[in-house]
Order: sequence, then C-alpha cells, then structure tokens
Amino acid sequence: MQGTYKTRRGRVRQSRSMTSQSMASDSAPVRFDTKIAVLLRDDLRTWQRLNVTAFLVSGLGTALPEIIGEPYADADGTPYLPLFRQPVLVFEGSKEVLRAAHTRTLSRELPRAVFTSDMFGTGNDADNRAAVRAVPGADLDLVGLAVHGPRNAVDKILKGARMHP
Repeated sequence: MQGTYKTRRGRVRQSRSMTSQSMASDSAPVRFDTKIAVLLRDDLRTWQRLNVTAFLVSGLGTALPEIIGEPYADADGTPYLPLFRQPVLVFEGSKEVLRAAHTRTLSRELPRAVFTSDMFGTGNDADNRAAVRAVPGADLDLVGLAVHGPRNAVDKILKGARMHP
C-alpha cells in the first residue's frame, strides 16, 4: 500500500511517500480517508515527547485492529510485527489547544487515547490508569492525545495545533 502524507520543514511543505512490498512502484499515491494523529503539549522535553507518542499510538493499535497492516518479513524470511497501515502525524500545541482538542474529540466520539502529566510519576499500567481515573475529564492535565477518525473530523479536532518540528 502506498500513501502520501504531508510534512513541514520550516515554511516549505513537502510530500513523502509511504510504500509497502504489496504495491507496484508505478501505482498512484493513496489518499487515506482517515487520519491517525498525535497531539503533544509543546512544553514537553524530548524524551517525554517520544515516550508519550509511543504510549498513545499503542492504545489506538490495540483498540482498532483494522488500522494495523500485515506482518513484515525480510528477504531471509525473518518475521517482523505488523505496523499501522497509514502514517501517524504528530502535532504540538499549548495546554489550551490540547484541552480544546480533547473536548472536540469527546463531542465527536472518536477513538482516542490520553496521556496526563501525572502518568510521568508512575511506573506501571495499573498506576497509570488510577492516575487518570482519579481526575474528572475536564480537569485532566493532558500532555498528549491520540485520535483516529475521518480526515475532516481529525483536522477540525486539531484546530490551532501545528505539525511537530
């Protein structure tokens, strides 16, 4: 499968291709009807951005098996785990942008994953869930949000966010 996604480098907008072995090289780019997006708070340290992104997309992958592709294998036949069928776009925004995106995600009832600042102080899954459960949704100190849904809906949810540099 081949898909095209947009990235930003400064003020220039570039297009990159995502390909897999199953599609011939002369095939036209696919425009995905859905979008996988991660929104990170802009005040996170680099290690936190990477950690939060990894945690958030793992939630989408387990809840939405249809967005996962087929397993990979190299020319030697060594098997590898399957990956998402489409790119994951990473955005950043202020605490206020993240809160607004969370509210819009809930109103559209799209699949979502959250990561709160309290989760940085825990060391396991049970404590992570307890940290989220202890706070009303409107009061969560969100540092990350992942969402999957129709392109237009996800674009509206991300209003005010910018592509992660």
